[in-house]
Order: sequence, then structure tokens, then C-alpha cells
Amino acid sequence: MASLGATVDRTPQGPGLGAAAASCPSPAPVPDLGEAEEEDDAEEQAEIHLCVLWNSGYLGIAYYDTSDYIIHFMPDAPDHESLKLLQRVLDEINPQSVVTSAKQDENMTQFLEKLASQEHREPKRPEIIFLPNVDFGLEISKQRLLSGNYSFIPDSMTTTEKILFLSSIIPFDCLLTVRALGGLLKFMGRRRIGVELEDYNVSVPILGFKKFVLAHLVSIDQDTYSVLQIFKSESHPSVYKVASGLKEGLSLFGILNRCRCKWGEKLLRLWFTRPTQDLGELNSRLDVIQFFLLPQNLEMAQTLHRLLGHIKNVPLILKRMKLSHTKVSDWQILYKTVYSALGLRDACRSLPQSIQLFRDIAQEFSDDLHHIARLIGKVVDFEGSHAANHFTVLPNIDPEVDEKKRRLMGLPSFLTEVAWKELDNLDSRIPSCSVIYIPLIGFLLSIPRLPFMVEASDFEIEGLDFMFLLEGKLHYRSAQTKELDALLGDLHCDIRDQETLLMYQLQCQVLARAAVLTRVLDLASRLDVLLAFASAARDYGYSRPHYSPQLLGVRIQNGRHPLMELCARTFVPNSAECGGDKGRVKVITGPNSSGKSIYLKQVGLITFMALVGSFVPAEEAEIGAVDAIFTRIHSCESISLGLSTFMIDLNQVAKAVNNATEQSLVLIDEFGKGTNTVDGLALLAAVLRHWLALGPMCPHIFVTTNFLSLIQLQLLPQGPLVQYLTMETCEDGNDLIFFYQVCEGVANASHASHTAAQARLPDKLIARGKEVSDLIRNGKPIKPVKELLKEKQMENCQTLVDKFLKLDLEDPNLDLDIFMSQEVLPAASTIL
Repeated sequence: MASLGATVDRTPQGPGLGAAAASCPSPAPVPDLGEAEEEDDAEEQAEIHLCVLWNSGYLGIAYYDTSDYIIHFMPDAPDHESLKLLQRVLDEINPQSVVTSAKQDENMTQFLEKLASQEHREPKRPEIIFLPNVDFGLEISKQRLLSGNYSFIPDSMTTTEKILFLSSIIPFDCLLTVRALGGLLKFMGRRRIGVELEDYNVSVPILGFKKFVLAHLVSIDQDTYSVLQIFKSESHPSVYKVASGLKEGLSLFGILNRCRCKWGEKLLRLWFTRPTQDLGELNSRLDVIQFFLLPQNLEMAQTLHRLLGHIKNVPLILKRMKLSHTKVSDWQILYKTVYSALGLRDACRSLPQSIQLFRDIAQEFSDDLHHIARLIGKVVDFEGSHAANHFTVLPNIDPEVDEKKRRLMGLPSFLTEVAWKELDNLDSRIPSCSVIYIPLIGFLLSIPRLPFMVEASDFEIEGLDFMFLLEGKLHYRSAQTKELDALLGDLHCDIRDQETLLMYQLQCQVLARAAVLTRVLDLASRLDVLLAFASAARDYGYSRPHYSPQLLGVRIQNGRHPLMELCARTFVPNSAECGGDKGRVKVITGPNSSGKSIYLKQVGLITFMALVGSFVPAEEAEIGAVDAIFTRIHSCESISLGLSTFMIDLNQVAKAVNNATEQSLVLIDEFGKGTNTVDGLALLAAVLRHWLALGPMCPHIFVTTNFLSLIQLQLLPQGPLVQYLTMETCEDGNDLIFFYQVCEGVANASHASHTAAQARLPDKLIARGKEVSDLIRNGKPIKPVKELLKEKQMENCQTLVDKFLKLDLEDPNLDLDIFMSQEVLPAASTIL
């Protein structure tokens, strides 16, 4: 039991001071919280019923529109704790009702309460409907989706065909979206929207499922993120972090993520998941990047980056303050964050105010930050708090606390005097005594246990009240210790209580100014991302893209693949132009390993980088109106999907065919090679002809293929919409030299034999493969290899000789006619 006190004994040397120690009862355990319509009388108004789920920072949204009887869904999307994305969805579609689970996160609950209290919301407040959480179960939601009665699915389809059909429309890998769709179907069936007066057997009409994105946002699916390596998760190499999940591998996000604070990294990921067509927003981001790329601003960029490293998780601290769970470290983190924010403000006030971000930081980082920093700096004793492991205040904050601390500091010497007085009044056989202070118990007289003190009755001393025996010492209350209790009280706990009250008052002051701290986080994370973009652009030689709403397509001059150029010793830049007089469909042929796929991904990545507001790896880039990027490049195989590789390929192409518009960019690599050659070629030609038939409404398509028959048989219509490109090569004897340069024209062969030689297949196999290929191409019969034929003949001859040698001519049962017809003649025919 920790205590504070003084010990005296009857030694001739005179009075001596024992070691003094102080302690306070341990605080209660603090939980460690994780990183908070008016109806028109003339005609029936359309109704929109929205279902939303929020979990682990992601939203699943689906809604039913009675104007077109279509269910719209948005694949799982990350959102801020303030649910800004959900607010944008509500502002855009104005639902009549919002359906969600009764078991919800606190953020969602507060958001819905605020939504329900908006009296003047136009056109009217939505009805908030809570359904039991069981109605949003994943498996039951899948069953509702797959067993639904949909008028757009032919009755002749089997159950398996129906599942395959729906899997090409609905993203079953987006679990929150699937659950939201299931909950929406449950609500629609219970409310019987649009069929209230019909027979109960009549189901709510559903004419289709359709993916939706918010205005100005560019639609990109998960397959595209994967094949373009925008994100790439890998297992963490450290054995200590295996349980913590994954780390970012070689990806676009990985090379651009130079953020110094966690919230900057979070915002960067959010921007990557929400590329935008908002030119004002994009140009404002590029203005900041361009400013920091100027040589004279490099030092300022480094200063700001250093300050951003001290911007920490303010929302978590504010949440702990609201719950009165503030830790000692929280005050120091908040203090550094606020002072760093003031440093950012002062720096941005010296920068051009024509740039919106600098102006916002200079104006919105208000004097409330000074007030918070000054309060924390004046009140919190950081050294004392860390030493005591609880909140302590500096001197001169509260006179009463200061006085009690002075008493506590002077207590050892005072207790020494009291101990001497007590020793004078004790039996002379007692050699020494101590007067100690124990928190929550008070002052006690402590004496050593003497040899004659055997039984409990021996512990009784006249004038003293026995309390307890501990570690060979007897503890008593005396008249003087009782007097000390009355005079000094429980100093430790009194000080702790008063400091806790001061901490609560300080928390209230900080929470009253929480809005400025939230704004600090928003603007600081934005600055962090743009500084990261500027740093990458400086190191990798990126240039500023330009946006042209009038341009339907993209124009890239000497573009580079942002990841491949970091891995290859030399990288050959290539230009790309789509739209206008350059055509909308680019058919790219060329040998294997000539760079066709890299070129395709390069176009997609440069376009994506421009749509998130980053500089791009190209000499020049002009990006027109792009509303979506679709890809069919790699087959993202998964056992859990239960689909063949070719079916996955077809699903990816189906997404593009069903959703691409004249403003969409479609990248297709070697589609059709997963099935019979003729069937694959026919499918590729059919898909391209479908788009070409749209004329000016055709998407911008880059397609690579080794189906040279597509061109040789003229399976595509001739016209200005189609342009044929190839990868430039040169044959030097038996060698094939790749220039990795795109040029107009058509490849005359796939040169698969050269690729096979690079893979170190045996020369005999390569030569035979080339021979068979030439025979097929020229329509000639394929003959066996002569060497193999001779070897087979020799084997058959040896077999025939062996049969003759084993023949027993003296055998009376031997029939030579049968032997010749059954053994000799068949063997002889194989030899001839």
C-alpha cells in the first residue's frame, strides 16, 4: 500500500528522516475508444423511396423510383463520418422516405434525427422508417434479389440463367449494397408501393436495375480499379502486422500517397474513389499543385508539409471529450495540432490569396485556435501529467489547488515532527514509529511488530485504535492522527477532484470551439493531398492537364504509364487521340509483348489522374467530357463467384455495353480469347458493331486484339469512326525488334514464335508450331513430322521381328494362316 510519511527511532544519532513517497488511488479504467414534397393536384407526383446502410465508413444505397419503376443502386462507397456523400444523394434525389436498419451507428442516428427535424426542407421532409436488422441480412437479401418477380427477365430463363443474368447487372461483391437492395425489396413488399389497391398476389412492378452515380462524379467499377492498379493491397511483410491486415503495394495510390497526416491519406483515397467532372473543383486543385511546383516555392512546400505532420486525429479527441474519457496524451496532441494549424494559417496568409485554398485557410483558421492553444498552454502541466499519469494543472491556475499541493510538498517534514511527539508518548520498548498518510484512509501511526506481540490481544496499546497489520508493521489511529485528518483532510483526492473539475471546464471551452477544429482537419487534409500531388509531379516530371467540355474524347501527347516507367529501364512515350476526325474506335494489333496492354492502361490511368485533379505523365493532355471508365483487361477470377473465366469476361463487357455513353472511355484487351476462336472473334465483332451502329453516340473505345481476321475478313464496317493502329516492330533475320511505338496500320502476324522463343520453349516445338500455323493459314493438310514418323516405323518393325522370333514352328496347334492375318498383316500395314 503506497503511502506518504516520516519515520523516527530512538537511536543515539538523533532524529532521522525516512524516505517519503506519494500516491493517489488509481483512476477508474478508461475505455480506449476507436478512431465519430408538395403533391400536384393535376397529376400524380413521382415517389422515390431510398434504403441506406452505413458500416465501417462505407455506404450502401439503393432507391426505387415510381416514375420509371426502376431500382437504382450505388455500389459500396466510402463516406466521411459526417455522411456528406449521403447528404449529396438526398439533395439530388429528394426521397419521400428513407429506410434503414433499426440497429445503426451513432453517426447515422444523429444524421437521421437532424434530417427528420428539418421543418423547411424542400420539397418536404422524408419519412424515416426503421426495419428490424434481420431484414437486412446478407443471405436473405441475396435470396430476395434472386427470387424476385422481374418483368424484364424472360419466363423461359432457367434459375441458373437468371442468376447469371442478374450477376452481370447487380454487384454481388458489394455487400452493403446487396443488403440495402434486400431491405428495399422488403419495404416495397410491405408497403406495396403503387399496388396498394390491387390483389395481394400482384407484386410491386420492377422494370430494371440500374447503377447510378452522383452528378459530376465519374463512374468506375472495382474491376477497373484493380486492372489499372489504382489500388493494390498486399499482405504485410512484418510478422507483427499480419493481424492488422494489408498494406498498399505498387499502385497509383501508392506512388502518389506522400501525405503527412492520416486525414490527408484518407482524403486522397476518397478523391480516388470519386473522380469528378466538376471543372471548377479540378482546376482549383491544379492551381495549388502548379504553385508549389515553382522552384521558389519549394521551401514553403517543405515547411507546410512539416507542419501537416502534427495534424492528428482531432475527431477522436473531441469524441473522448464529449464522453469525459480524455487521456493525458490527448491534450498534448491537441496542443501540437492547434499550434501547427496556426503555423499553417500564418504561412498561407503570406501566399497569393487568389488561390482559394490559401484564402480559406487564412480566413477560416480563426482566433478560436489561439484561444484553445492559449488555454491548454496555460492550464495543462504536461510534464506533471505524464509523471502522474493523470491530468494535472500548472501553478497559479487555482489558488486552492496550489495551497493543497504546497501542504502536500511540506508534509514529510511536518510528519517527522509529529512522529517524534508520538514516539515520546509510546512505551520505551518501542524503538521507532512512523506517521504515514494513505489516500482514502488518512493519517496513521505505524510501529514495528515486537517479539512479544504474538496474539491479536497483544496488539492493543492504550490510547491507540488498532487498524491492521501489514508487512510486519502495526497501524493505529491516535489522537494526533485524527487531528491531522480533520485539519488536512484527504489531500491527494481533493487535489485530484479539483483538477478533474478544471479539466472538465477546459473541455467545455474546447468543445465550444469544435467547429473550427473540424474545419482545420478538412482544409489541412486538402492541403496535404495537393502537396503530395505536387511532390510526385516534381519527382516524376508530370505536367498539368487541360479540360475541354467541348472535346468528346481525350488527347494525350507523349504519355507514359506512371507505374511501368518506374519499373522499366527505358520507357517509350506514346500519344493517343480519340474523338473528332481521329475516330472513336481504336483497334490496336501487334505482336505479343509489344506493349498493347500497357498502352491501353496508360490511356486509362492518365485520364483517371486528370479526373482526380493530379498532374499527369505526359507532355500535354487534354481531357474532354468523360463520365465513366470501363475495362475488360484482366479476368478477376474468384472461386466465390462460381463463374468461369470467360463468363467473368462477358460480365465485364456487358457492363460496358449496358452502361457506356458517348462520353464513356472503354478499354478492351484481347476479348474473346477465352473460348473457341471463331466464337470469340464473332463476339468481339458483334460488340464493336453494336457500338459503331450508334454513330456519334458511340463511346470512346480502345481495343487490342490478336484476331487479325477481324481486319482481314472486314468484319467491321468501314468509316471515320474506326481507326486501325499497330505496335511498330522490325524483323532482323530471325529476330523481332520491338519499338513499343504506336503507329497507324495493321499487324501482318502475331509473331507468337518469337514470344515463345523468349519464353525458352524448345526450338523443335517452336519450329513445328510455326510449320503447322503456316499449313493452316494456307489451307493445306497437316502431315506428321518425318523424324517422328521414322521412329514409329522402327518401333513397329522391331515389334514384328520379336513376334517372329517368339514363334514356335514345332507347335502342333500353330495355325500360320491365323498368325499371318491377326499378327503380321496389321503390324506390316503400320510400317507401310
